[in-house]
Amino acid sequence: MTFDLTFFAVMVPAVILMGLSKGGFAGLSLLSLPLMALIVSPVQAAAIMLPILIIQDVVTVWSYRRDFDRRNLATLIPGMLLGVLAGYLLAAKVSDAVVGLAVGVISIGFALRRLLAGKTAALPVTRANYAAGTLWGAICGFTSMIAHAGGPPFQIYVMPQRLPPAVFVGTGALFFALMNWIKVLPYFVLGQFSHQNLMASAALAPVAILSTIAGVWLVRRVPAERFYTIIYWLLIAVGVKLVFDGLRPLFG
Repeated sequence: MTFDLTFFAVMVPAVILMGLSKGGFAGLSLLSLPLMALIVSPVQAAAIMLPILIIQDVVTVWSYRRDFDRRNLATLIPGMLLGVLAGYLLAAKVSDAVVGLAVGVISIGFALRRLLAGKTAALPVTRANYAAGTLWGAICGFTSMIAHAGGPPFQIYVMPQRLPPAVFVGTGALFFALMNWIKVLPYFVLGQFSHQNLMASAALAPVAILSTIAGVWLVRRVPAERFYTIIYWLLIAVGVKLVFDGLRPLFG
């Protein structure tokens, strides 16, 4: 890997997508790693991205430090810890394509149901509870470790609660910041924090910070109804991509 024009032509857009996602437009982040994998291996792409995610988490958590839902965090975190542990232990035995396919199908079905409900009878607003939170938290942790796809399960659990956009984003910011710090130890044990990978992360850090700030700025200026409509459509797009990636090995 060399820090040439090709490197920055691929990596900068990937980091911008991740920053906008961290700033609030969840779903765009799932496009980053495949883009980075055009010039580096998926494992190396994930290793380069992890320090960038932690830097972006600092910006997002600080920006939304007063906007988060404690009950959602309390219901999600125990399950997330179990999911990350299960993903770490089963990573070598579970196909990320199969996990991505399942998450993709669920995401498309959920988003379409919510969008179509807006044209008929509105679906009831839900509340955070420990049974559902533990389940979806575990799925978040597991899919994040296996297929870097923790965002859609989080959205499926939290979006029906119709939280204010800033609270929705702030809750996700704290939740995924904690998850990213938990991932540091496995990556360190696997030897992924090489000098070359860390140098790449450092070179991309300024873009990461600026794009995250841009995402925060946009979220605070988009009306709540439009915000959720955008997120639903992004969830469908991400779901389609996950389904495509999951089916591709079967026909390859």
